[in-house]
Amino acid sequence: MESKRVAGIIPRVARLLLLLGLFGTTAEEECDSPLVSNLLPSSFRSSSQLSSSHAPGFAKLNRRDGAGGWSPLTSDRHQWLEVNLGERTKITAVATQGRYGSSDWLTSYQLMFSDTGHNWKQYRQEDSIGSFPGNSNADSVVQYKLQQPVVARFLRLIPLDWNPNGRIGLRLETYGCPYTSDVVTLDGSSSLVYRLNPGSRRAQRDVIALKLKTLRNSGMLLQAEGREGLGLRLELDRGKLLLLFRQGRTLSAEPQRLAALGSLLDDQHWHHVAVELHGLHLNLTVDKHTLRVKIPPQFHHLDIQELSVGAVQALGSHKPFHSKRNFHGCLENLLFNGLNLIELAKVKDHKVSLVGNVTFSCAEPVPVAVTFPGLQSFLQLPWTTPLSSGSMSIGFQFRTWNKAGLLLTFELPQQGGVAWLFLSEAKLRLQIQKGGRVLLELSAGSALSDGQWHSVALTSGRSHLSVCVDKDEGGSAQASLSFPVAVESHVFFGGCPAGDAPGCRNHFTSFQGCMRLLSLDGSIMDLIAVQQLGNYSNLQIDMCGIIDRCSLSRCEHGGYCSQTWTVFHCNCSDSGYSGATCHSSVYEQSCEAYKHSGNTSGYFYIDVDGSGPIKPQLVYCNMTESDTWMIIQHNNTELTRLRPVSGVDQQSLHFSYSSEEEQLLGSIGQSEHCEQELSYHCRKSRLLNTPEGSPFSWWLGGRAPGREQTYWGGAHPGSQQCGCGLRGDCVDPQHYCNCDADRLEWTEDSGLVTHKESLPVRSLVLGDLQRPGSEAAYSVGPLRCYGDKNFWNAAFFDKETSYLHFPTFHGELSADISFFFKTTSSSGVFLENLGIKDFIRIELSTSARVVFSFDVGNGPLEVKVESTVPLNDNRWHRVRAERNIKEASLRLDDLPVATQEAPADGHVHLQLNSQLFIGGTASRQRGFRGCIRALQLNGVTLDLEERAEMTPGVRPGCPGHCSSYGSLCQNQGRCVERAAGFHCDCSLSAYTGVFCQTELSAGFKPGTSVRYTFKEPYELTRNSSALPSSIYSDTTLRGENVSMSFRTAQSPALLLYVGSYYREYMAVLINKHDKLEVRYKLEGNRDAEVLRSSSARNLANGQLHSVTIRRLTHTVSVQVDQNAREDFNLTSDGEFNAIKSLVLGKVHESGDLDSHLARLASLGFTGCLSVVQFNSINPLKAALLHPDTSPIIITGPLVRSNCGSAASANPYAAENIHHISDRSGSVGSGQPLVNAIRTDSALIGGIIAIVIFVVLTGLAVAARYLYRRKDTYRNQEGNAVKQEDSPDFPFNNQTDSQNLSSENPKEYFI
Repeated sequence: MESKRVAGIIPRVARLLLLLGLFGTTAEEECDSPLVSNLLPSSFRSSSQLSSSHAPGFAKLNRRDGAGGWSPLTSDRHQWLEVNLGERTKITAVATQGRYGSSDWLTSYQLMFSDTGHNWKQYRQEDSIGSFPGNSNADSVVQYKLQQPVVARFLRLIPLDWNPNGRIGLRLETYGCPYTSDVVTLDGSSSLVYRLNPGSRRAQRDVIALKLKTLRNSGMLLQAEGREGLGLRLELDRGKLLLLFRQGRTLSAEPQRLAALGSLLDDQHWHHVAVELHGLHLNLTVDKHTLRVKIPPQFHHLDIQELSVGAVQALGSHKPFHSKRNFHGCLENLLFNGLNLIELAKVKDHKVSLVGNVTFSCAEPVPVAVTFPGLQSFLQLPWTTPLSSGSMSIGFQFRTWNKAGLLLTFELPQQGGVAWLFLSEAKLRLQIQKGGRVLLELSAGSALSDGQWHSVALTSGRSHLSVCVDKDEGGSAQASLSFPVAVESHVFFGGCPAGDAPGCRNHFTSFQGCMRLLSLDGSIMDLIAVQQLGNYSNLQIDMCGIIDRCSLSRCEHGGYCSQTWTVFHCNCSDSGYSGATCHSSVYEQSCEAYKHSGNTSGYFYIDVDGSGPIKPQLVYCNMTESDTWMIIQHNNTELTRLRPVSGVDQQSLHFSYSSEEEQLLGSIGQSEHCEQELSYHCRKSRLLNTPEGSPFSWWLGGRAPGREQTYWGGAHPGSQQCGCGLRGDCVDPQHYCNCDADRLEWTEDSGLVTHKESLPVRSLVLGDLQRPGSEAAYSVGPLRCYGDKNFWNAAFFDKETSYLHFPTFHGELSADISFFFKTTSSSGVFLENLGIKDFIRIELSTSARVVFSFDVGNGPLEVKVESTVPLNDNRWHRVRAERNIKEASLRLDDLPVATQEAPADGHVHLQLNSQLFIGGTASRQRGFRGCIRALQLNGVTLDLEERAEMTPGVRPGCPGHCSSYGSLCQNQGRCVERAAGFHCDCSLSAYTGVFCQTELSAGFKPGTSVRYTFKEPYELTRNSSALPSSIYSDTTLRGENVSMSFRTAQSPALLLYVGSYYREYMAVLINKHDKLEVRYKLEGNRDAEVLRSSSARNLANGQLHSVTIRRLTHTVSVQVDQNAREDFNLTSDGEFNAIKSLVLGKVHESGDLDSHLARLASLGFTGCLSVVQFNSINPLKAALLHPDTSPIIITGPLVRSNCGSAASANPYAAENIHHISDRSGSVGSGQPLVNAIRTDSALIGGIIAIVIFVVLTGLAVAARYLYRRKDTYRNQEGNAVKQEDSPDFPFNNQTDSQNLSSENPKEYFI
């Protein structure tokens, strides 16, 4: 199922609802006639009046009758003015005015609407704001146009604030037009059935629309029957509307739930419902909110034949199937494809039949509810139960979102006892105390903070007490009593009065929610007359003001919403998103972005559209090359052999990717380059045929399900050629593919598909496999992409008056903005978008402060972040701003995020209408000078470069990335600028890798020797080398910088030797005492000078050690590991003349050495050497990476290893690798080649026997070696595995097409 929530009403659905008459008027009809001015005085009511001349009947706009308007007896928030319009009317606007010639006017007020004069509903702007702005004087008129028209008979205005120097004074007018409708009541066993005429023409789309009103939170509302047992159902469940599809005609057929929308639909108010089926999708609308739903394939041809509204029909009998799950309530304007079914039922049209008790009116026996909105709310009712009666009972219903709160309390008539009935952890609890001691505790029910109505019954007899929740469904608790329970004088509901109120002690949180059906000893209390019955405070009487703050899916991207009476909270765990509404992605948008955060190769979650609807995906990022590759796997990248299938001429092979469709297309779209390898190995099996003929094979690629492609990898789209045809080197010049030569010898056609519109490869269709002697195999590599077109998209603003403009930014409910900037200016506006009153702006206000400011109608708000370092340092800085209905946040680089909470019950919609200005403002003042890069708004990248190319004063691109990212280049790596980004030049470093961070190590055996030759004497005058200085250098030295790491158990051992043509040398070794020793012989006729380090001991312990040696003429410094540096002085002349070669490992030419060193040099070195550097020479790096182009001679085994890594100290440490699971499913008749090519069981058994023998022999040798030598050394080496060619199929599977680097892949959840 795919669904996409659309904020507000989809325009075409809104037009549809208007045309269908849901609002009682057509789209063209004006609906702004005055409704109050002609009413009689009897149509007005009020809570009180100051005098007869201040009566509510004088409250007509611009009238001066009486005292010039209405004023109540006292000015407080308990007053109200009510208008009876006589019939249900469509209301579109309200206007207010103060009392004529006075200082009395309102400054803010609330509006309530009702059909019956009871069960009022508060009108809210933007689903949150409950108040309207009033007047500033007594004469001016302030009119407010309702964002959504209201249909009601009664209007009630409640003053909230008024002129502090006067009192409440009001004249008003409402505007609108008449409203007509057809209404029907269904009682839970009745229904309305509409049957289409057999053979009637099928409509292009089916539209069902209605209004409903009910007190029941569950019930089957509507069922549409189609052909072949297909059906659609709308059902109320706990106040939500469910959309279900059913396959099968039996009642037991389990329906498939597709969507849920709406909440609290059992509030006995009218709610709009519409279902529009169109093609492969449908739109489900409840009130102002629409959900777009993808219809499952099996329901694409629903073809509605019958529509049943209300009770489910017993199959075959057309009799109602009575169930508590049937709808019980009122329906209005029931329309099917424009036909008013209620009107047809009234005229007894033969296509409509009524079953059961159906009435064409709406009876509304609505219980009066009271709302406890705040912490100071309470209701005190006088009531006394005499002890002699021996019994009492209290009952009520409540609904709330809060898990805790006091429901009621009363004092016992003797000895100061008190009883509390309260919610705790969403459970109902009863506690009775006396003298500070708990006498009784009971608990019943659970999950009572779900917003549903729950009934409570507290009953006490002479010797027992019970608490019951939701009758038999919610649970109950009983207890035996040793003392009487009765009410002394009053019962307090919801809380206690402020201060020490007699008879009310509250140790609990006050209740916030609704109550109704309050009963004392079985008598229902009249809450309308509560002013005369008891004391109360901060109540909303005759209404339930509950709001479902989670119903609008304010938690995005699957975040879980929970709420209290006043706020909601989003739990973003496991969603991949963060923030107050789970709006912003926690992942980067590409491998390129991860690389420039300093990461190395591994598996990463990337989110290609940031805060957009596409989910994060797990990919492999290969960062070992200058380009950063993103690799997406599918379910078969192996070379797979094809076998003929009897009766099948062509074999279809389908590929399922680890990423979903939108993820694939987004990844390809944002990448600079993508490719995928296609390979076909053949023997007498043709591939494409000639360009003029029909192809034997083809493949599907591009957007799902894929388009047919008749070219092969390495060729151009539409060419019907292979790569060899494009190059002109096919085995048969008359054909354009090697396989089309139809030869008996094995050959292949392989190449890369690089046309992004043809990617990814989705399936292969391969033919020409049925002829005798035809054999073939295929492989399709993973999808590989590099580059991020968005990450480096930049513009340079060279004037304060220059700017770029884009279309208006639409971020009504949630907006996130992210970008990089660098500048030398101390201030400037990065971004600005204006509305009539609203605006949004991000600016650099000072050289160390970024400010995010906006106004959504509540007044300007600012979020600021101060930096401890100047921001105008011409380095890249990252800004991330977000604004949603809960808060605004601003993040600068890695500084702590700054937040600003949104006002409670304030405006939430950001309404902008100007162009979006980047780098400046509409006034062309306070513009930004510098660079802005990777600008994204709500996950969409703005193409700054494209717009800059056509805008004066702005240049596309922005060089100078090394100032910001150069520190990523480690170990003497050099940052090199690129047009889009940078790369690290590691030619002068002993390390390799994308950031010169990968150590180069090799395992040495006694016979291993790496000899690096410097220039010979006759070459010193030649300057013909084109190789870098890391290979050739000057040969007479007055100083050296030597660094290396090693790991060995050998003692003594020669680590490094440098010799010259004049019998001079330098040697670094471990002596027999396991200490470091450096020997210099810089004059051929003198003995060597020996420098012994005393700072480190036991260097032959198999652990990793590092050595740094620096000489400047006579002065030598030596540092081992992290020990203190040791300084030495030489007595020689300080020149190392005509150096000849550098040797690692065994020295074969030892004639110039003294006898002790010669013996040591002949033994060779056993262990690990890593990152060896001699001045600018990196001999080990040259030997491992450039052995053919460097002056290197290697003898003996030299195997690259990670033994120089600190992590390899524990060779058994587990790698932290997160593998992408292959998608299950067939890929056709082929199998992975490793399984397809089998040998007989005898050969397998022989191989197993040989392997066991080799393993046992190796263990025996190792045991003997360990016995002879106590010091052991563990050397981790890579093993080269050679796969023998199959005589029948001479193509080996290629190395892992991911090209995984030698770096340890890691799993990142960032």
